[in-house]
Amino acid sequence: MPKHPHIVAVIPARLASTRLSRKVLREIAGRPMLDWVYRAARDCGQLDRVLIATDSDEVMAFASESDFEAILTPAECASGTDRVHFVAQSVAADIYVNVQGDEPLVRREQIDGLLRPILKRAEVLVSTLATPCAPQQIGNPNAVKVVIAADGRALYFSRATIPHDRDGTGLVKYQKHLGFYAYRKAALDHFSALPPSPLESAERLEQLRFLEAGIDIYVEPTEFDSIGVDTEEDRLAVEEILRRRLSAPQGKCGEI
Repeated sequence: MPKHPHIVAVIPARLASTRLSRKVLREIAGRPMLDWVYRAARDCGQLDRVLIATDSDEVMAFASESDFEAILTPAECASGTDRVHFVAQSVAADIYVNVQGDEPLVRREQIDGLLRPILKRAEVLVSTLATPCAPQQIGNPNAVKVVIAADGRALYFSRATIPHDRDGTGLVKYQKHLGFYAYRKAALDHFSALPPSPLESAERLEQLRFLEAGIDIYVEPTEFDSIGVDTEEDRLAVEEILRRRLSAPQGKCGEI
């Protein structure tokens, strides 16, 4: 039987945040946000190891108190992908999963879906997720849209409303990108060796560096949306959802 690949999840957790100060340690429904993320990732049966990557001594102390594995990364790491790459230099794995530290709604179905393309096809170096974009989010630049080829490759990611429905047909099916990634180490090494790309800098979307470098990103559909916490409004919305999950009968967690 073929050997099952060794899969390590890395949770980039930068304490400094311009829009919501100290957000990874902000309390949501009685627990720090990072606590929700770590425990949810650990519940995914396909992950062999879960660790936090942070440049903060305070986050390291929180991880130690919580018995969470963590690695201190340089402050110079400019993105979550850079932090995952730093971890990959000392932690061996076949596949690295990037679960952002501001995604407390992450669930095992999302991680299972994320891994599907990269486990099935050896040529896939990077995979990610997309879900149907809610109408109220189509024009929101914080909801990143992705256009996907018939074979599952991402054609482009943008904060703009893409594709543009020029004739106003209302028939365009917009896809919202969810910020979870799975990588092979070769892709991480290539990413880190390149300077930030022009499109990446313009859109402030690190995944565009892969596309500009000719590295395909394969997109797996998921029915489960998520909310990345960037503002106090996001935090409150996530808190309401998590409280509903906690009070719901087992197995009835809702659609997000």
